[in-house]
Amino acid sequence: MSQELLAILEQMEREKGIKKEVLVETVEAAVLSAARKVIDVKPGEDLSVSLDRNSGKIHAYVENGENRREVDSIDFGRIAASTARQVIIQKIREAEKEIIFNDFQGKVGEIVSGVVYRFEKGNIVIDLLGKAEGLLLRREQSPKEDYKQGQRIRAFVLEVKKESKGAQIILSRTHPNLIKKLFELEVPEIYEGIVEIRAVARQAGERTKIAVSSKNDKVDSVGACVGMRGNRVRNIVNEIQGEKIDIVRYNEDIREYIKAALSPAKISEIKMEKEKQKAEVIVDDDQLSLAIGKHGQNVRLASRLIGWELDIRTKTPPAKEAEEEVATEAEGPKEKKAQKTKKKKTAEGAQAKPKKPASKADSLEGLSGVGEKTLENLKEAGFNSVKDILDAGVEGLVKVKGIGKKKAEKLIQDFKK
Repeated sequence: MSQELLAILEQMEREKGIKKEVLVETVEAAVLSAARKVIDVKPGEDLSVSLDRNSGKIHAYVENGENRREVDSIDFGRIAASTARQVIIQKIREAEKEIIFNDFQGKVGEIVSGVVYRFEKGNIVIDLLGKAEGLLLRREQSPKEDYKQGQRIRAFVLEVKKESKGAQIILSRTHPNLIKKLFELEVPEIYEGIVEIRAVARQAGERTKIAVSSKNDKVDSVGACVGMRGNRVRNIVNEIQGEKIDIVRYNEDIREYIKAALSPAKISEIKMEKEKQKAEVIVDDDQLSLAIGKHGQNVRLASRLIGWELDIRTKTPPAKEAEEEVATEAEGPKEKKAQKTKKKKTAEGAQAKPKKPASKADSLEGLSGVGEKTLENLKEAGFNSVKDILDAGVEGLVKVKGIGKKKAEKLIQDFKK
């Protein structure tokens, strides 16, 4: 055991980075503690243990003043060997935990690869290629992604905590910097520092906007990120399971930057309040829905990307309101008062009485492709006009009883004609 013990301690020093002297002192302390239980020591005597650095043999001594005698017993030899083995195993485990913690502490803010190992109450445990286990919490999972056991996955290292069981590595698939790091891996110009990522705004599972600029006039920042035939950005989209990515060219001119951030909508005019970092963006009527985006997604992400508050407005008010304003201005004071009273009553009765379709063309009655049963189901779900259906889109229609995705798409396509 003696020479073998020294060899093990030297190996641990090389592989685990633990100093040999620290290991020797730990073994001596552990053996001394165990030896006190089997070696009788008289009052006034003291027990000590030492490990010979040359031979590797462990000695126990009983000291009384200047007198010192070595304890040589079968019990002590057995305890010394067993205790030394346990201490070494424990130190190896502690060293491995420390190495894992230090290793992944340095990877915070980076991407790591792994395999889906198991599911725990909505959280996912990721095997990080045998080195450690990472935890992908429910809140850090993209709502549009599905995971299966054994599936390879890349994730952003959000945080590393030191716990009694070892390092707890918290991963994320929703953090905006996941997209940034994926672009760094996929686009050599970004990795080399020629193209710079200036800002990222993300709604995980739906859409990401990323602003880039080039330090070299000969390199197109957007083209470099898109890649030949869109290969580079396509690889990233596939990695995040179909989430849309808008690559925006950064511009020092805030007006041009706002226009780029709100694409694909075309901007007519921008009124800015630089002190408040606020801008009123004017668009044509047919560009309003594009500028705002689905559930306000486009303008919200553009606002985050730029860091300004954006207010989207059209050039002209809606036709009906404009006509009412013209008519009111043409009328006298009494007519204006009556008009206001009428509007107030209409507003008060809006909740109690459902709004009627604007015309027969807008009504669902008699439309081709809408059967009696389907019509009944639509009305039960609160759809009273073609406009209601178009506003709801495919996602809203599939929630109606008896309407699948294909039928919803066909209905919307027919109503748009």
